Amino acid sequence: MADLSKYRNIGIFAHVDAGKTTTTERILKLTGKIHKIGEVHDGETVTDFMDQERERGITIQSAATTCFWHDHRFNIIDTPGHVDFTIEVYRSLKVLDGGIGVFCGSGGVEPQSETNWRYANDSEVARIIWVNKLDRIGADFYRVVQQIEDILNAKPVVMVLPIGIEDGFIGAVDLLTRKAWIWHDDNDLLNYEIQEPPADMADKIETWRETLIETVVDQDDDIMEKYLDGTEPTIDELKACIRKGTINLSFFPTYCGSAFKNKCVQMILDAVIDYLPDPTQVKPQPEIDLEGNPTGELAIVDADRPLRALAFKIMDDRFGALTFLRIYSGKLEKGTGALDTFTGKIERIGRIVEMYADERIELEGAQAGDIVAAIGLKDVQTGHTLCDANNPATLEPMIFPDPVISIAVAPKDKAASEKLGIAIGKMIKEDPSFRVETDIDSGETILKGMGELHLDIKVDILKRTHGIEVEVGSPQVAYRETVTKRIEDSYTHKKQSGGSGQYGRIDYVVEPGEPGSGFVFESKVTGGNIPKEFWQAIEGGFKKSMDKGVLAGYPCLDFKVILMDGAFHAVDSSAIAFELAAKAGYRQTMPKADPQLMEPIMKVDVYTPEDHVGDVIGDLNRRRGMIKSQEAGPTGVRIKAESPLREMFGYIGSLRTMTSGRGQFSMEFLHYSPCPKNVAEAIITETLEREGKKK
Repeated sequence: MADLSKYRNIGIFAHVDAGKTTTTERILKLTGKIHKIGEVHDGETVTDFMDQERERGITIQSAATTCFWHDHRFNIIDTPGHVDFTIEVYRSLKVLDGGIGVFCGSGGVEPQSETNWRYANDSEVARIIWVNKLDRIGADFYRVVQQIEDILNAKPVVMVLPIGIEDGFIGAVDLLTRKAWIWHDDNDLLNYEIQEPPADMADKIETWRETLIETVVDQDDDIMEKYLDGTEPTIDELKACIRKGTINLSFFPTYCGSAFKNKCVQMILDAVIDYLPDPTQVKPQPEIDLEGNPTGELAIVDADRPLRALAFKIMDDRFGALTFLRIYSGKLEKGTGALDTFTGKIERIGRIVEMYADERIELEGAQAGDIVAAIGLKDVQTGHTLCDANNPATLEPMIFPDPVISIAVAPKDKAASEKLGIAIGKMIKEDPSFRVETDIDSGETILKGMGELHLDIKVDILKRTHGIEVEVGSPQVAYRETVTKRIEDSYTHKKQSGGSGQYGRIDYVVEPGEPGSGFVFESKVTGGNIPKEFWQAIEGGFKKSMDKGVLAGYPCLDFKVILMDGAFHAVDSSAIAFELAAKAGYRQTMPKADPQLMEPIMKVDVYTPEDHVGDVIGDLNRRRGMIKSQEAGPTGVRIKAESPLREMFGYIGSLRTMTSGRGQFSMEFLHYSPCPKNVAEAIITETLEREGKKK
């Protein structure tokens, strides 16, 4: 039996270019997993092992690795920072017990930091904050701490103070011990000394140390009472308070350093052991029965309980399909079977491996608390639960956002056509935010994703990983339709063709729903005019129809159907007759309810040097963008705006031109909003022409 108190399942997450992958490389070096440090800009890092990652210098898919520090086992997941791949962050946080939030010392709290922080709050993951890149021009540890409070509404507890800044950054003072950790060589992680801090920092150290103690003693009444009586807590007592407060999300221990310049990474590793929870200290996952109802039971982390494991990632590499599993309870052993509650099939566990980025170590088995990968699982997909077949239960599944952008692809030759289906099947399994459908009329393959970069990478993977050349169409926006007017209507479906016929009459109301409500059905029929057994068929008829709106064929959202009355025939009425009545009723009524086209609005964050602010704002206004705020920083101005996705295609090229290559931006889906009339007319015309050409 492994000692779970010495396990730490942690993720490293941050905005693009805050230094997550560089930090992971330093951790692997310190823990003896690698002997030569790879750099992101050289394309030589361990966890960025895809060609596309190494070329672009970004992380695209989360990578898992295992290492050891002071006899503690760390299962680490390095996640992407780019907004198009936040699904990787979401599903990683779902299975982790703790995290390290990395922030850039000069950039501070950047757009994607906010999204990742929100995901971590939703998943109730305890975190340590690491303010990285303090060697950079414009770095300011105290400003970033203030931003974390103001923008993320979080409570950072400062644990260390930087010694020097920018080029002069040489280490940090540990506030608990009042000792300075000083590095003498930018290229050597291990060349440091622990000594007395600089004399001119004495007052600052005492001020911040007092703030730290006052914040954390709240966690223990006895320690707080002693402190109020004038007795300072011991370091062990303070550590116990910090650990308790970190695990219950009262505050976040905050550190600083420079991963690239090899400074202060040891302090973060010590903090992971001291303050982040082991698998037994995290709120257990609730169990759901096979019908989807909560059972009231919890998947308590215990190797002797029935097996409960969540598949959180599928990856296809040169050795075959890997299924990453977080085991919440029980044991998983090589050669045994486990029930996939989603498919109802027993999956045989062929091989179990411990991952070290793209290498692996064979294991005989794994137990509660472990993160491992299984080889040879046939039908398991992301979010599926593997469990003991004699004691089945499901863990809370993952929910993935709908794509907002699509492109059409066509293989260049017959050989590519045959390989395309297999390749896309593998890619869908790996990435649940990537969807594919075939246009029935044109035979085109439509790829759907979260952004231009997301789909660009997918086409690149098709080309290089699978050797398939495709022709790519221009990007298309995922529009929606809705209704704006309440309409009372009636429809009678009547068909007589010898023998028993079909009959169903429905009186109903179609009205606009609340934003985000989707489709809502309600029945107010009384007196048995339509027997209850037909209500579901009527609801199904409307529901099946909503995939095709009446304006341009886009899915319809946020409307309500109320069944008021109707009539049935004792012989001729059937579920199918009422379903057909509902489908025809939808086609009849929706055009009368003032249908409206809805477009996806994106939350846009732009960084630009100060002298280009006017150009950037003017350009966003031309793109129908609404400027929400501007915030000046040491290296430029951050502009927050909301803009329709349609207007943002190719924006990165325009931004680079306007800012001489120095601007950057990120964008994520916010909500659907009504299209202005002239824009809606143009879109409807374009769509109908495109559909006409396909036919």
